[in-house]
Amino acid sequence: MTNSPEATPDAVPPAEAGAPTHAAPHETLQQTPLPVEGETFTRLAEPRSENRLVLESGVWHQISPKYVRVQVIANGSFLLLVVAATLVLTLLMHQWWAWIPGGLLTVILVWTLAILPRQARSIGYQLRQDDLVFRRGILWQRFVAVPYGRMQLIDITHGPLDRGFGIAQLKFVTAAAATGVVIPGLEQTTAETLRDHLVGVAESRRTGL
Repeated sequence: MTNSPEATPDAVPPAEAGAPTHAAPHETLQQTPLPVEGETFTRLAEPRSENRLVLESGVWHQISPKYVRVQVIANGSFLLLVVAATLVLTLLMHQWWAWIPGGLLTVILVWTLAILPRQARSIGYQLRQDDLVFRRGILWQRFVAVPYGRMQLIDITHGPLDRGFGIAQLKFVTAAAATGVVIPGLEQTTAETLRDHLVGVAESRRTGL
């Protein structure tokens, strides 16, 4: 006579094969990990104000420091053109009024170059269960949550300098223009991987899978 195994009260029946599992609504998106190629900033820059906007949950991904180099070259070149044009107009052509717009543009560009590294460190994005959250800004903070199902177009663009440094920007277009997001300074491989990943997630959300 064969003894049947006794059922233990604490035993938990295994999940049926193929049964769907549902994640918590606000749980961080747990899918195939996205590779982050190349170097990125290691710490988000936060405003010092106690009234700053904070989103603690999840992992923030940051952009490449190459973005700062590209912006320094672009803004620095424009600054040199402004200074040269101002000197030509004032010293050679005796157009003394040129000191006013030339001086204002010079001050603005120098200030932009000075705060550029900190601004770049404030840019980040977070992949959550139902949406992508984008943040940027120190003095003027901006947080945008883009639901995956609302993404209509995910575009990668890059200029000559971006291609030279191997970075690109990823743009999300939704039905509401106000929720459009552009993530600059992504490594080219990261931008392409993130685009393909988000296209798949957005398509599955729209079809209800």
